[in-house]
Amino acid sequence: MGTSRKLLPVTIVVLTFLITPSYQATTQPDKPLMKAVVIHAYGGPEVLKLENVPRPEPKEDEILIRVVAASINPVDVAIRKGYLAELIGNKFPLILGMDAAGVVEKTGTKISKFKVGDLVYAFFTLTDEGGYAQYVVAKESEAATKPKEVTYAQAAAVPAAGSTAWQVLIETAKLSAGQTVLIHGGSGGVGHLAIQIAKALGAKVIATASTANQDFIKRMGADVAVDYTKTKFEEVAKDVDVVLDMVGGDTLKRSYGVVKKGGIIVSIVDEVDQKEVDARGIRGVEFRASPKASVLEDLTRLIDAKKITPIVLQTFPLSAVARAQEQISTRHTRGKIVFQVADEPKG
Repeated sequence: MGTSRKLLPVTIVVLTFLITPSYQATTQPDKPLMKAVVIHAYGGPEVLKLENVPRPEPKEDEILIRVVAASINPVDVAIRKGYLAELIGNKFPLILGMDAAGVVEKTGTKISKFKVGDLVYAFFTLTDEGGYAQYVVAKESEAATKPKEVTYAQAAAVPAAGSTAWQVLIETAKLSAGQTVLIHGGSGGVGHLAIQIAKALGAKVIATASTANQDFIKRMGADVAVDYTKTKFEEVAKDVDVVLDMVGGDTLKRSYGVVKKGGIIVSIVDEVDQKEVDARGIRGVEFRASPKASVLEDLTRLIDAKKITPIVLQTFPLSAVARAQEQISTRHTRGKIVFQVADEPKG
């Protein structure tokens, strides 16, 4: 991690929200139960418990989603290990998970956009139960209609990772047609969606990945695929308009020199060296995504137009949560991994 403070991996929206579980550990026999992965303390994989807990009840500005599939993100592991303990506190039990796809089961009295039976996906904060569960609540501002052209598992892979890629490239970097973007970690959850979003914008994409993932990032749309195990990216990428960094460390340090004057480098995993960017006449941003229904709606349009295809490497049942988190911890997942919480609804 170096001597500077680092941001934790991908999409750490939880940094700006305290986690307050909406259920108690004690039995509440008058409330319907659901299965959920619960942690009662920070620690290793052994703290992950699949339990029966009270189903959440939506507040007036929330919808209750019956989860069909839920995404697994690196931040889930960071939270479980206690890396965010100073921000979260010891408010146990906790249910992890930042995004999910499913069917609206119930709506609060102030909900106008959704009705029972609607197919949705959501990127929610962890102020209440997370996605590692059969049901989850989300605010109207955190959810959108599920894309029709993909499965629930594919849809669940999109909200957090896709929102990160979209907000970095479009809202922060203002990437436009004809510009060049360098995407580090192009084969990962955020990376493979970022490549596709950038291509949909008409940008030229240079992406880095390991030897095993070269064909994959080319299929995602990379114009230039760089095998970082064999080639220094700075020998290939020169005078780029935007760098999206998902690696940090030495990779970030070496990236300053490839950005053209007036360009921007955005890191979602590390601190940007302000002195370095100032000296080079470029901008540097440390980025954290936040849930926005409007972004999900934009992503839905691109997916249904078949300009973005979310890739799911593997699905797990909730009972295999330890194995799923072990996989995401390798930081070498191609695309996304997802919990298949329920069977895909027919029709």
